[in-house]
Amino acid sequence: MSNYPTDLKYTKNDEWVKVNGDAATAGLTFYAQEQLSDIVFVELPSVGATLKQGETFASVESVKAASDVYMPIGGEITEINESLSDTPELVNQDPYGKAWMIKFKIANASELSGLMDAAAYEKYCAERAH
Repeated sequence: MSNYPTDLKYTKNDEWVKVNGDAATAGLTFYAQEQLSDIVFVELPSVGATLKQGETFASVESVKAASDVYMPIGGEITEINESLSDTPELVNQDPYGKAWMIKFKIANASELSGLMDAAAYEKYCAERAH
C-alpha cells in the first residue's frame, strides 16, 4: 500500500479523511506517525461532539512529542476507534486502516475542496523533508 492512498483527502496538518456519502472517517497520516515516532497514547473526543474544520479532535503522544490532531472538515462525531486506547501503536502500524480515529457526519461537504489529493500531499511532504 502506498503511503498516500489516492481515495483519501489530506490536510496540511497531516490528517486524512475518507468520504462515504454524508459520512467520513479521519485519522493521522503515514507522514505524521513517521515524524512522531512510536505512538504511546491516543486521546479521542466524545461521540456526539460537533467540531468545526481545524478544531482539535484528538491528541497523540509519542516517545518524541505530543501533538494535536485537527478536524479535516467540520462535523458531528458518530464513532471513535476504542481500540486505540489499548493499542495506540496501531497508528504506527496501520495509519489508514485499523488506526482510523473518528467517524463523523459531514457538516459542510464544500470544505473538502480546500484539502489536498494524494499527489499534492505527497509533494507537500517531500518539500518539508528538505
